[in-house]
Amino acid sequence: MKPLLLSALFGCLAVFASPTTTVRWCLKSDQELKKCTALAAKAPVFSCVKRQNSLECIQAIQAGEADAITLDGGDVYVAGLKNYALQPIIAEDYGQDSDTCYYAVAVVKKDSGFNINELKGKRSCHTGLGKSAGWNIPIGTLVSMGQIQWTGTDDRPVEEAVSEFFSASCVPGATRGSNLCAQCKGDCTKSHSEPYYDYSGAFQCLVENKGDVAFVKHVTVPESEKANYELLCKDGTRKPIDEYKNCYLATAPPHAVVSRKDTELADLIYTSLTTNLDFNLFSSEGYGDAKNLMFKDSAKKLVRLPSTIDSFLYLGAEYMSIIRSLKEGKSSSVETGAIKWCAVGKTETTKCDTWSIDSIVGDGKTKIECESAATVEECVKKIMHKEADAMAVDGGQVYTAGKCGLIPAMVEQYNEALCSTDGSASSYYAVGVVRKNSGVTWATLQGKRSCHTGIGRTAGWNIPMGRIYKRTGSCNFNEFFPQGCAPGADPTSSFCSQCIGNNKTVGDDTKCRASSEELYYGYAGAFRCLVDGRGDVAFIKHTIVPENSDNAGPDWAKNLRSTDYELICPDAPNAPITAYETCNFALVPAHAVITRPELRNDVVKILQDQQAKFGNQVTDASFRMFQSDEGKNLLFKDSTKCLQEVPSGTTYDQFLGPDYMTAMSNIRNCAETVSDLEKTCTFHSCRQ
Repeated sequence: MKPLLLSALFGCLAVFASPTTTVRWCLKSDQELKKCTALAAKAPVFSCVKRQNSLECIQAIQAGEADAITLDGGDVYVAGLKNYALQPIIAEDYGQDSDTCYYAVAVVKKDSGFNINELKGKRSCHTGLGKSAGWNIPIGTLVSMGQIQWTGTDDRPVEEAVSEFFSASCVPGATRGSNLCAQCKGDCTKSHSEPYYDYSGAFQCLVENKGDVAFVKHVTVPESEKANYELLCKDGTRKPIDEYKNCYLATAPPHAVVSRKDTELADLIYTSLTTNLDFNLFSSEGYGDAKNLMFKDSAKKLVRLPSTIDSFLYLGAEYMSIIRSLKEGKSSSVETGAIKWCAVGKTETTKCDTWSIDSIVGDGKTKIECESAATVEECVKKIMHKEADAMAVDGGQVYTAGKCGLIPAMVEQYNEALCSTDGSASSYYAVGVVRKNSGVTWATLQGKRSCHTGIGRTAGWNIPMGRIYKRTGSCNFNEFFPQGCAPGADPTSSFCSQCIGNNKTVGDDTKCRASSEELYYGYAGAFRCLVDGRGDVAFIKHTIVPENSDNAGPDWAKNLRSTDYELICPDAPNAPITAYETCNFALVPAHAVITRPELRNDVVKILQDQQAKFGNQVTDASFRMFQSDEGKNLLFKDSTKCLQEVPSGTTYDQFLGPDYMTAMSNIRNCAETVSDLEKTCTFHSCRQ
C-alpha cells in the first residue's frame, strides 16, 4: 500500500505545485519588480521573478523557472528560436488608431533642418539594441537604403558599421565604453537603470540634446510636445508627428506576452490579466522614474492571439526579413546557390525532383532543391519559416501570402509574343462553363451543383463567389450551391460532396484535398468535375476548355468537343466558349512566384537562368518547366510561355490591382472564406 499512498501524495503535491495554478512574471528592473509586487498583492495568482535582461527571462521561462514576460518584436524573434521555442500568446492593443500595430518612426527637432539621407555624422538615440522601432527597423532601413555601408556579418558586426555612421549614440545594451554608449546617461544597460532606455528614454535623449534623431514608435512624442518635432520620411521629406501613417520606416507588431507552448498555461495567463483585475496594468506611475513597466503605458487592452500562431507568423515575413538581414547579413540570401522550391502533393514533388536533378551544373551542385507540403498554405508557412524559398501560386494565394508578408517576384506570361517585352502584365479571364443547352444560366444558377478549382483560388472561388455575395448579400454559399466540389473546403462540407479524391480507394483521405491528388482540383480538375456529371457549372479560366477538348488534353478529355460547352454571362444570355472577352466574370492577374522579401533577387536570377535552359524556347531540353507529364499544371501553368520579372518593390496589392482587391474585399466579408493562415497573418490591423 505504501507505494500507492506515496503516489497519491505526490499526485496531490503535483496539483498544488503545478505551474498552471500560478503565473510567475519575469521582471528586468527594480521598478518593474515593484509594480509586479503591487500586482501580486492585488491578485495572488501572480508572483514575481527578477532577472537581469530579456534574454535571461526568456531562458528562465524556457527552463520552467518563470512563466511569462512582455517582449518587443526583436525579443519575440529570439524567444521563438528553436533553442527556446516560446510562443507569443497575448498582444497589446494600442487603441483605435493603431490597433495591434505600431509604426517605427525617426523623430527630429523641427528646427534641425536635415533629412533621412543626411544622417551620417549625426548623433542618434535608440530604445535598445535589438529592439524593433529603436534598432532593427531603423538600422535595417538605413542599410537597405545604402546609407549605412555594411555587407554582412562576414564583413564585420553591424554595430561597428553603425558606430562609424553616427558620430555618437545611446544604444542601451551595446558594449559599454563604445561609441554606441557615448551619449547614454546611465550604465547603457538594456533596462530601466539606463534613463535613455525604451521609447520615452530615447525621446528624452533627443529632448536633452544628447542626440539629433530618436528612433521610436509613433505614439512616443507627448501631445504637448508634438509641435516642436517632426518625422523623417524615407522619400527625403519631413512630416508632422501626427502624419505617421504617411511617414514611417516600417510597421511593427505590438509587444507580446510570451510563454511556453502550453494552452492551459496561456489560458490562465490571459484570464488572470483580463478578468476582474483591480489593477491598472498600463500605468507606471508610483513605481519609480520609469515608463512602460511590464506593459506599454500606451496600451489600451490585451488581445488573445490564435493558438496556431508562432513567432514567425506573429512578426510577419517583412519584419523577419529585416531581423534576418541584421543577424545573418549575406547568409540571408540563398547559401548554397540553390532555391528550395515548394511542391504540393506527390505528382508535383515528382516533377520537382526531376527538375532538381536536371538543374545540376558542372560543379555537381543543383540549382533547385525540393521541399513538399500537402497544401499551398503549408508551403506558404514553410517559405515564411525558411524551410522553403519559393513557389508559383494563383492570385488568391498571392493575396493570402501577401498578407503574411511574402512578395511576388516573377509572373507567368501566357502570350508568347509578350515574352520579349517588359511591363506587359499577363492576365486571364475568370469564366463559368456549363453544358450547352443545359438551361443553366446566371439567372438560374442557384440550386445547381458547382465545380471549383479550390477554396480561395481566383477563377474558381474568389471571383465567382464574390459576385454571388454581391448578388445575394449572403455568406451561406452552401445554400446557393447545395452540392459541389471545392477542394480545400471542410471535408464535412457540401462543397466536398462531389469530390472524388484519387478515385482509387474507399475512405480515400485525398478526397477534397487542395492538391493534385484530388482529381477535381485546379482548372482542369474543375472542368473534369463538370464533364463527369458531378456538377452543373465549372468556374475556371478561359483557356481550359480548348486545352482539354477537340483532340487536346489527357485521356479523360479525348472525346470532348469544345462546342458542347458554353459560357454563362452575368446579366446576359449564354455565349460560345470563344466569347470570353465579352462573357466573363473578371480579367484577373496571372499566377506569380512568391518568396520572402530578402530572397527576391536570388529567386529572379535563378529562375531566369533555369528558363533559359528549360523554357519553351529550348527545343532539346531534358526537362520542361512548363510541361506536365504526370498531370496538369504542375509547379507552373502548362500554358505558361515564360516567366517575367515583377518590378522590384512591387507589393502584393499593387500586383493584384484595384479591381481584384475590391473583389477580395467583397468575398472577405464572409469570415468562413478566410483561411486560418490568413486570419493569423492579418491579426495585426496594419496587415489587414
